[in-house]
Amino acid sequence: MKNLLIHGSITASLVLFMLACNQKPSKTSSEGIAHDTVVHQAMQAPEKAKEFEKAVCVLNPTKGNKVSGIVTFTKSDSGMVVIADIEGLSPGKHGFHIHEFGDCSSPDGSSAGDHFNPDSKEHGAPHSDSRHAGDLGNLEAGQDGRVHYQIVDSLIKLHGDRSVIGRSLVIHAGEDDLKSQPSGNSGARIAYGVIGIAQ
Repeated sequence: MKNLLIHGSITASLVLFMLACNQKPSKTSSEGIAHDTVVHQAMQAPEKAKEFEKAVCVLNPTKGNKVSGIVTFTKSDSGMVVIADIEGLSPGKHGFHIHEFGDCSSPDGSSAGDHFNPDSKEHGAPHSDSRHAGDLGNLEAGQDGRVHYQIVDSLIKLHGDRSVIGRSLVIHAGEDDLKSQPSGNSGARIAYGVIGIAQ
């Protein structure tokens, strides 16, 4: 008789356990937190992801052009250090901007969208009080078509609303006049690339 009671108790426990396991997820509190959301949060790593310090963009020519180069973005105490080494340009000044989309699928560069402008400002020079976050001014190439450019920028970031990660960098055929709206009247897009995380 004693063995029968023990066996019955074990069987009942197994049935209850199986029923509990087969229940569908449900909302668990007055705030409406879904069961699957709680599970997802529990599976996340407990440590905060390491914040990266550097980004890079490899520029490639748009159709019919020969411009190429590499641009780096490095965090510093004084701002974002932007360094560009470009070749294949015609001598003179060329507009240099961060654009809103990291889409380099179109042959003319139009898929990159407009200037990166999270603060809804007017176009301007890199050190203007009112400017797009993506306004980096002009590159000035020498007679050999090469340019080394460096600037420390106070607006762009690698995190948050002004992050440039996943956006594109564009070089234009002409000079940015730093005042015409909405983009400085700098002409066609002759090279572009997506900005990504660097080691």
